[in-house]
Amino acid sequence: MHSSRYFSVSSRFNQENDESSSANRTTKDTKENSTSKISAEVDDITESTAAKELKIMSIKLKELQESYLLSLADQENLRKRNARDVTNAKDFAIQKFAKDLLDSIDILGMALESVPETFRSKESCNQQGKAEITNQLVNLYTGISMTQSELQKTLKRYGVQLDDPIDQVFDPNKHEAVFQAPVPDKEPGTIFVVQKKGYLLKNKVLRPAQVGVVAAASAE
Repeated sequence: MHSSRYFSVSSRFNQENDESSSANRTTKDTKENSTSKISAEVDDITESTAAKELKIMSIKLKELQESYLLSLADQENLRKRNARDVTNAKDFAIQKFAKDLLDSIDILGMALESVPETFRSKESCNQQGKAEITNQLVNLYTGISMTQSELQKTLKRYGVQLDDPIDQVFDPNKHEAVFQAPVPDKEPGTIFVVQKKGYLLKNKVLRPAQVGVVAAASAE
């Protein structure tokens, strides 16, 4: 009787253990399935996020490429416009300068027209009286002087200034010495003859004056 009771208790204990083990396995399987499901969902979310980020990066890269190409096109257009503006500025400057010279040409033309036909050749001029020749020379000189004055005014408007260095100290940066000679009562190194006057463009030498310079007297 005791043996039967022991067997019955033992059987019940074993059954409970089996049920507990089964329950534990079920719980473990459930947890594993839940973990796998969560992991799969995380992987799906990660892949989806990566795909979205890749798409966003692709769009931004395309926008940057378009912006870069647009910037290159703008720079090229700016370069062409600047080159065109420079060309137009040069053409306009030449046009304005040429237009300003027309007054000088007109004055020179009037000076030439003022000389009668009878004074335009040596043979006919020799047949005229001295007073008439003198009068025509004076008129011609006056016309040419007016032309020179008008030309200098035109050049001055464009920043070109006349440089007449007579009696100045020779400056190799501004003057070109054509010859040297001793001159009494003149300091050596002084300019005493100007063969060609110089010109300055905005205080820079456009053409150096060609001059004769006083040389130091040689010791005898």
